[in-house]
Amino acid sequence: MSNCNTVLFTASTYSHIKNFHRPYLRAFQDLGWQVHVACGGAPASMPEADRLINLPFEKKMTAPANFRAQALLRRAMEEEGYALVCTHTSLAAFFTRRAAAGLSNPPPVVNMAHGYLFDDGTPFLKRKILLTAERLTARCTDLLLTMNDWDFQAAQLYHLGRRVENIPGIGVDFTRFDAVTGADGAALRHELGLAPENVLLLYAAEFSKRKNQAVLIQGLARLPERVRLALPGQGALWEECRALARQLGVANRVIFPGQIGDMPRWYRAADAAVSASRSEGLPFNVMESMYCGLPIIVSAVKGHTDLIQEGESGLLYPFGDSGAFAAQMLRLLDEPGLAVRLGENAKQAVLPYALPIVLPRVMEQYLSVIPNPTRELAGKR
Repeated sequence: MSNCNTVLFTASTYSHIKNFHRPYLRAFQDLGWQVHVACGGAPASMPEADRLINLPFEKKMTAPANFRAQALLRRAMEEEGYALVCTHTSLAAFFTRRAAAGLSNPPPVVNMAHGYLFDDGTPFLKRKILLTAERLTARCTDLLLTMNDWDFQAAQLYHLGRRVENIPGIGVDFTRFDAVTGADGAALRHELGLAPENVLLLYAAEFSKRKNQAVLIQGLARLPERVRLALPGQGALWEECRALARQLGVANRVIFPGQIGDMPRWYRAADAAVSASRSEGLPFNVMESMYCGLPIIVSAVKGHTDLIQEGESGLLYPFGDSGAFAAQMLRLLDEPGLAVRLGENAKQAVLPYALPIVLPRVMEQYLSVIPNPTRELAGKR
């Protein structure tokens, strides 16, 4: 069977598609396309998808389950005759492209890189494996979309796609923050037991080695007692970070609320946003903080440096340096007017990353790999 107007989205987990790509599924449906989604992880409700394909992805690249997932993807491509495949997350992108490579008439494949993990700070062996995986599948990548300057330069240097384009992320829906007021933030601060003089720092992220919350906890120990740190999220290093806070004597100053669903309230409650990440693509948590007018203090790594101009739209510090982080925070506390100026500049700087601006640009890139007759047909449906 052949459907000239069916698109397949793939990712390692359903949560990735659900959290970041649903507007694009709707956009294809608005064009009259059928939308299929193939993912691993716990199945998720997704009304924007016409078909869900469950894949047995496992994190370890060489796990036999991943090759079964590749076979399932190849079978779906053969049966459906997709007009376009859009793949996301490095694991799914590798096996999706390997599945397409085994076909006599493969569909056009667009790979969106959400942040390469093989930069210069990556251990040599891991860097070699990840880069080799990308180079092995480069010929199966009709279009590679990157979202920060380092990834774009690396993709061009190593020829990781037949064509490489840089996009301003996938767009953030900022409208959900507009209805949340300062009063909502004040109510949350009251629930958290914060006094008016308390300065609340916010970093919402998975607890992992890459996200590196430990640096912020270490930095907090160097800051005045009135400074508090909120770390929403879950992950493998959650308990380790709690133990570190106890060890450093700041357990009463670190808030571990777990996974939360009302982030707009937390942004309104916070006085500043921080990050200690090892690397990023184009991080939502930083862009959302910027839109909410918060002063930003983040590690000087790719993804962050694409968004933040030192001293203008935020403050940067060397990755892993808790002392430098604390020094930047003290600067924010001590310089009159700095926090307000940084917050105002940050909001203006992030407006071009809004979903209504970015979505048409990304859709244009997606459709650019479709032969013209098919594109015209899709637009008329």
